[in-house]
Amino acid sequence: MIGQYTYLNTAATGLLSETVFDYRQDQNLDMLTQASIFRDKKSNLYAEVREALAQFYKAEANKVALMPSFSFGFNAFLEGSPATAKVLLLEGDYPSINLPVEARDFEVCYAEIDENLEMNVSAAVKEHRPDVFVFSMVQYVSGIKIDLDFLKQLKKENPNLLIVGDGTQFCGTEVFNFQESGLDVLGTSAYKWLNAGFGNAFFLFKEEVAERVYPKAVGFGSNIGKYKQEENTLIGKFEPGHLDTSNIGSIKAALQLQEKIGVEEIEKQVKNLKTLAKAEFEKLHLLEEKVAQRKEHSSLFNIKGTTELFNFLNNRGVVCSQRGDGIRVSFHYYNTEQDLEQLLDLIKNFEG
Repeated sequence: MIGQYTYLNTAATGLLSETVFDYRQDQNLDMLTQASIFRDKKSNLYAEVREALAQFYKAEANKVALMPSFSFGFNAFLEGSPATAKVLLLEGDYPSINLPVEARDFEVCYAEIDENLEMNVSAAVKEHRPDVFVFSMVQYVSGIKIDLDFLKQLKKENPNLLIVGDGTQFCGTEVFNFQESGLDVLGTSAYKWLNAGFGNAFFLFKEEVAERVYPKAVGFGSNIGKYKQEENTLIGKFEPGHLDTSNIGSIKAALQLQEKIGVEEIEKQVKNLKTLAKAEFEKLHLLEEKVAQRKEHSSLFNIKGTTELFNFLNNRGVVCSQRGDGIRVSFHYYNTEQDLEQLLDLIKNFEG
């Protein structure tokens, strides 16, 4: 894929590595030839994936839930939350966050996404006193990334506020310690920056969540396997049925690849590219003011551009997306400075 295109679209779909591809192919072949024998051999797989995630993100394995996508887990979380809860959202956040909350009977309040995001959230918490704050750690349209130190301080000042982050546009880009973070819940679909392919996601919980959230889902899978043998475990309520071993196991394969490359090296490369990109985009006045004024930003950018520019880039092998009023480009560790230079050259030579 990289050899054929300039791939700047990890924010939509992460590239599938040969490591994960080979893993999935082997799993499917074993399923083809062994059927139930293969499934029996994989009885410990889910525990292994939990333990890999717990080690990778400094969480507790018995508080890691596995599922097909973020949306499945988040809806289960909301179903288990008190109907009287007041929920703080960000205006214009990812639809899979805001729509499920707004579709229920929660009392909802909002904070604005702009250059003063953290101040807006702090003010909204003081004014509305919400029970839960749910948000994307990185905004899917603008790439604005919430300050992680701010979240720690917010939790310190509001210990009863349940802080729930969607890490789908975040996990896989840098080192992250869940236990020391301000988050109580972290949910992530792993097909983007973790490059684990589709059909897998996970939720990490802290201890107090089990005392406040009671999902109603239950099934054959709820009490089966390591970490779920006791009845009514929190993670068991998120896993009522069978999971696909190939998809879920891909999370572990993807984490092992990141560890092999070096998570610190990945973070270093992503940081270098996003710093260079932001500086160059600012020179060309391609960024919204609310992004340009932020000190810290993700490696996801929405640059000013028409449909004609988008088609111009696509026709010259630059893979990106139209989001909001602009063109979204995103840089991961497998991108290079040459990818950025090619994008900039095309933008400068575009005559629209």
